[in-house]
Amino acid sequence: MTAVVVPLAVIVVLVVALAVFVGWRDRSRLSSDEDSTAARQASAEQHRHEAERHFASGIAANQHTPNST
Repeated sequence: MTAVVVPLAVIVVLVVALAVFVGWRDRSRLSSDEDSTAARQASAEQHRHEAERHFASGIAANQHTPNST
């Protein structure tokens, strides 16, 4: 029984250590300038799209609302 449990425990410890190392390595990696530029552009595009949608919905609401004067 011990001959089976010890190797399995060693394998589990090695897999956990490998997972921790890979996670640490990926977190410590710095993002490039291209990543931040792409994120800024995507954010600007999203805000522009939301503004256009908001403007278009305002125009549509004004066209469907009858004048009360």
